[in-house]
Amino acid sequence: MLASYQRGRGNDPVVMERLGGAEAGFRSLTEAIDTTTPAGRMMMQMVGAFAEFERAMLRERTKAGLDAARREGRIGGRRPKLSPEQQAEIRKMVTRGDKTAADAARLFKIHPGHRLSVARTSDGPAYK
Repeated sequence: MLASYQRGRGNDPVVMERLGGAEAGFRSLTEAIDTTTPAGRMMMQMVGAFAEFERAMLRERTKAGLDAARREGRIGGRRPKLSPEQQAEIRKMVTRGDKTAADAARLFKIHPGHRLSVARTSDGPAYK
């Protein structure tokens, strides 16, 4: 539990300094940590150092995995719901005035909120 607390605490030394300045301390109910003692302060600093190390390792592994995926030709993110041909067809229907963007979205069974990303022309949104 304390480790998850530490992972989320980027400014822990500042918090600990404020507690000390206010003559207050931190005492964990589940771990043997009491920052009112020198040993407790040292233990808190060690837990924070390990949490920082864990964050750095996670960041490094994630970056390595994404780089490896890119080298293999994979890209991240969600796949487009519509093919480029379908997107072009929607743009044509909307710019010609055959359909509103909302009608075109319903025709292609996509959420009408997609109309702004799909029904754009070079001079701005092409919807009614």
